[in-house]
Amino acid sequence: MSFDIICFDCDSTLSKIEGIDELARREGLGAEMARLTNAAMNGEVKLEAVYGQRLSAIRPNKQSIDWLAEAYIAERVDGVEEVFAQLLALGKTVHIVSGGLRQAILPLARYLGLPEEQVHAVDVYFNKDGSYQDFDEHSPLARNGGKAEICRQLLKPDSKLVMVGDGNTDMEAKQAGAYVVGFGGVVDRAIVRELADVYCPEANLKAVLTHVL
Repeated sequence: MSFDIICFDCDSTLSKIEGIDELARREGLGAEMARLTNAAMNGEVKLEAVYGQRLSAIRPNKQSIDWLAEAYIAERVDGVEEVFAQLLALGKTVHIVSGGLRQAILPLARYLGLPEEQVHAVDVYFNKDGSYQDFDEHSPLARNGGKAEICRQLLKPDSKLVMVGDGNTDMEAKQAGAYVVGFGGVVDRAIVRELADVYCPEANLKAVLTHVL
């Protein structure tokens, strides 16, 4: 099956890290935040139940977001450059659709040759001194079902869309008529194995090309 529009999650899909967990570790809150992230990605709790809670505890400032942006690039998944280069060379429309923080993901997107308007994630706001102010509480990507909302917006008549990701929120893209490729190369989740249309356990992202081209 060949797709015109190809969407990727970011955390544990394009990069080996979970951004919010890395920010938490930086503030000495790692174990508790990782537990909340895993619960949301495994479908045990609603994303909106933990999203604001995590950010209120961590309060990431501009400096820590810049640090995370570098970490996303440094920890990128094997094969990610080749995948993006091949898809873009073929004229495919590629998007990043993530519940992560947009300002931290944008440098990785640029590195992979993607314009910022094709990055869909949650904006974080800072005070004038760079300290944390808030996040975009109205973003659909900060709640369950948000990736399905974004996929509906991106899906054009007579086009086929695929979502590639590692978590329960990625599986929700099926509600929008998306085909879903579960990527287990970083984290192997039982719910993703169960719900994905096809599952890739390989650590190299190039494994997904067979299923999207």
